[in-house]
Amino acid sequence: MEATNIQVEQATDAAIEQGVLEFLTAQTKRSWDPQADLFAAGGLSSLFAMQLVVFLEQAHGISIRGKDLRLDNFRTVVNMVALVRRLQGER
Repeated sequence: MEATNIQVEQATDAAIEQGVLEFLTAQTKRSWDPQADLFAAGGLSSLFAMQLVVFLEQAHGISIRGKDLRLDNFRTVVNMVALVRRLQGER
């Protein structure tokens, strides 16, 4: 029964990606490709990156600290999905 609860808590990669894309679209008023470099495209500032950290933590019940706060983890939506999945596995 406990395994079922873990499966319910952990969204699929596609669901995580969709949630991040919806957050980005709502905040920036533009659509994003999951592989687009958000910083190079001018989509993110360092302040907005911190809002994104808070969103990911709250939406997925993870804690992003220390070495995980590297810019590369937030450069693309695909990278953010990988970060969320890895941190979920560490719970």
